[in-house]
Amino acid sequence: MLDLYDKIQEAAASIRGQFNTVPKVGIILGTGLGNIVEEIEIEATIEYGDIPHFPTSTATSHRGRLVCGKLAGVPVIVMEGRFHMYEGYPLKQITLPVRVFKELGCELMIVSNACGGLNPYYSNGDIMVIEDQINLMGDNPLIGINDDRLGPRFPDMCECYDPTWVDRVISIGRDQGQGLHKGVFVAVAGPNLETRAEYRFLRTIGADVVGMSTVPETIVAVHCGLKTIGLSVITDMCLADALKPANVEEIIATANEAAPRLVAVVKGIVAEAGQTRIA
Repeated sequence: MLDLYDKIQEAAASIRGQFNTVPKVGIILGTGLGNIVEEIEIEATIEYGDIPHFPTSTATSHRGRLVCGKLAGVPVIVMEGRFHMYEGYPLKQITLPVRVFKELGCELMIVSNACGGLNPYYSNGDIMVIEDQINLMGDNPLIGINDDRLGPRFPDMCECYDPTWVDRVISIGRDQGQGLHKGVFVAVAGPNLETRAEYRFLRTIGADVVGMSTVPETIVAVHCGLKTIGLSVITDMCLADALKPANVEEIIATANEAAPRLVAVVKGIVAEAGQTRIA
């Protein structure tokens, strides 16, 4: 049986066979946020099923392919659709693409998601830059024997989202006329949405938004040394005392409406990354 390191090597070698450029930025797109692919000078598209050891995305509105090319003139590799714990995949498999990003040469990862708003000062369609996170998924992708070739046994998470880049992204949004929030993302396993009591609890412990992804990918990015930027689109408000049943179609529609503004931010980040030495 292949270990994780060997799986990473095989997946990366397969991708290099179709995309031989070293990408600088790896991007993971969440629910309803695939519009950015239209902005890419595409050099290769690879279905997840054609990449060794990649899972298949089963989530609603997730395309399930890797898009490789240039965005704002910068080499990028984009996951058009991600994997979730609620689909039944173990976190080590869910986060394999992050390690493949690193192996291919990425220096920066941008991870986006659609989420529920817990902060009463937020509104549907707002974009939040993630400055910190809370893991309530009941699991961790680093559990098990550590492979020192991939990262340290006890990675420090005090700056899991690079604070310099958090400020840069806020500035990029401001230059575009966008007022981006800055806050804390909490991840739960899903797939059910939360109860009123759970929303109260999540807000009480310091979360501004809640979702079912992103945290495992960021943990692994920190482990393998990838700088990370997290962007959340608030697609429904989860205020316990003003709660109404969620409508998945409306959530996806809200994500789609916010997509052009998110695309503008991501393009701004990538353009700046292309001109910046990422330590």
